[in-house]
Order: sequence, then structure tokens, then C-alpha cells
Amino acid sequence: MHVIDRRAARTAARFLVVPAALAALAVAAPQAAAHTELESSSPGEGAALAGQPPRVTLTFSDPMTQKYAKVAVTGADGKSAAEGRPQVDGKTVTLALKADAPAGRYTVGYRVVSADGHPVSGSYAFTVKAAEKTPGPSDTPSAAAPASPTASPRPEADRASDESGGATVPALAGAGALAVAGAVGVYATRRKRARDGD
Repeated sequence: MHVIDRRAARTAARFLVVPAALAALAVAAPQAAAHTELESSSPGEGAALAGQPPRVTLTFSDPMTQKYAKVAVTGADGKSAAEGRPQVDGKTVTLALKADAPAGRYTVGYRVVSADGHPVSGSYAFTVKAAEKTPGPSDTPSAAAPASPTASPRPEADRASDESGGATVPALAGAGALAVAGAVGVYATRRKRARDGD
């Protein structure tokens, strides 16, 4: 009787222990399978910027290690736009960029390792547009510049002739008026004499 009870207890224990172990594994499995991921980036994937950004910032779901942080930013010509090495601050990895890097398409590639040993790698691209040229002082017409070639100063001789010509017109007009007045006076005197003679 006791032998049967012991066997039943062992069988029951086996049936209870196995599901409990499986349940514990099921709870732990999602945590073990959870890998570090890139949560956000600046500039973002596919971004079109008016000017070169000062840095690229990558934010991950877990803290990163400085030793294994690798980030590269390359232009369409294959040249690096990075200034220095990536810097890690908790979950954030930052890489400074050259201020004089040309416009164009840039690819960001990264391979980092989280503090708990999970490696993360990937890449994406963004575009920097060429800056529009703003008109400078040399692009605007000068107010002091002559409007046309004919507006250049004339020689003194031309101006003197204009001035003398301007003075001659009133003088001629006055002389003509005196001549007309004299002619009228002569005509009137002759008529008077003719009447007196009659």
C-alpha cells in the first residue's frame, strides 16, 4: 500500500515539476531573445537637410560600450565626413561631422555592442542639399554706376557751347524785338508825313 502511494507521489511530482520548469523557461525566453535595437537617429533615415549637420546621433534601446562603438559617415565619393571618433553616453552614440563636407548623399554605418554583450549593426542614408547663393554686394547694381554710356560727363567745351548758345537765344530775341519796334516807328512816321503833305 505504501509502495503504491510513493509511486503515485513521484508520478505527480514529475507532472508538476515539468510544467513549472517550462513556465519558467517561457518567462525567461523573451528576455533572453530581446536584442538591443536602434531606437532613433538624427539626422533620420531619408532626411533631406538644407545644410551639413554638426553631428550624427544614434540612440539605442540599451546602454552601449565605448570600446566597441564603431560609426562611419561617408559621402557619395566614398570619403569620410567624420570628425574624430564616436562618443558613447549611456544609450547614445554621437559622431561629429566636418563642417566643410560637401553637399550630397551620405551613408551612416554603425556596429556597436551593448553593455550586456549584444552586437548591433546597420546602416541608413540622408541627403545634404547645396546651399542657395544669396546675392552679395557685387551682384547688385551700384547706384553710383552710370545708367548708360551716354550718361558720362561731357567735355567742358561742349558745356561752354551750350551755355553760350543758351545766352545767345535771349540776345537775338531782344535784338529782333528792337528791330520790329524800329520798323513800326519808321512806318508810323512816314504815314504821318504823308497825311500832312496831303
